[in-house]
Amino acid sequence: MTATTDHGVPAAPVLTPTFREIALPDTVRDALGGQLAQLPDPNTDIDRSMTRLLQIFADLPTELLQQILDFGRHIDTPGVSLVSNLPVDADLPDTPSDGGPSTDKKTFVAEGVLLGLSGLLGEPMGVLTEKAGQLVHDVIPVAGGSMTQTNQGSEVFLNFHSDIMHDVIGRYDVANPDFLVLSCLRSDHEGIAGTFYADARDISAALPPETLETLRSPLFRLNAPGSYVRDVAGGQDVLSEPVPMINGHADYPEIAISANGVHPLTSGAREALDTLQEVCRKVAHQVQLRPGQALLINNRKGVHARSTFTARYDGRDRWLQRTYVRRSLWNVRYRVTEENRRIHY
Repeated sequence: MTATTDHGVPAAPVLTPTFREIALPDTVRDALGGQLAQLPDPNTDIDRSMTRLLQIFADLPTELLQQILDFGRHIDTPGVSLVSNLPVDADLPDTPSDGGPSTDKKTFVAEGVLLGLSGLLGEPMGVLTEKAGQLVHDVIPVAGGSMTQTNQGSEVFLNFHSDIMHDVIGRYDVANPDFLVLSCLRSDHEGIAGTFYADARDISAALPPETLETLRSPLFRLNAPGSYVRDVAGGQDVLSEPVPMINGHADYPEIAISANGVHPLTSGAREALDTLQEVCRKVAHQVQLRPGQALLINNRKGVHARSTFTARYDGRDRWLQRTYVRRSLWNVRYRVTEENRRIHY
């Protein structure tokens, strides 16, 4: 899969400061797949699995390996990278209907790809209020959530957002993942579901100066993630302290937007927020993920979104897997659970 034009026509491979494509040669794909097909369910002993996956992925060609490592290391690298020609499971069961993991998977190549790439960027983490603390998130349309601004949705455009964490400190952009990895197991029926990424560097360059100044001011309150509001807060909004949408160095800005709603504190902030979403659409990179492809997403350098698509709930719906990745788990140690050092409140 390559980037597409606005009309869905395949475009030439793109290399820009904020987007890159990385493709594995067939021989590398096959060698990697052969090793991953022999591995057990990585969730059985996650730390041993991460160690073994690091050994396997360290055998990637040096140039490919460095591109992935540099993605996670440096401030001037792309905010999103599409990795293609990855190995896939030879036999894929039906897409689960409840948004949870499949109990029918016989091999764990997809999980190995997801966690192997994640381990090159940092440490996979779980959050109790997101997919019950699982490290591998199955991102699947669910009938009851089709109209929601969550990963269960399909019938509404999932607005540009960051993956954030509710936190009692009042900031939802501190304990959030540094990276997401999104890997495709199965496309939607029509193959039209688009994943978008808008980099804060491109956004800032495209915004009117006065709008950018407003967005850099603490005039916004983020709502907690939809899963937290639904499962913990009984459907009531849980707002952060006032924060800016964009902050940090002018050449290397950071951005955070809540998918579940942002509450501007002034009319000017409301106008700036509307402009922000419009500009995100204009500057965004778009891909339509296919099996054997994964997106590496910097969750601080930019924001992502998803188009609408038709879910049929017939066992053949779109099926992605996702990880939350921190460069280090040290700075979120105040949230760690007693039961598992990778799972956080």
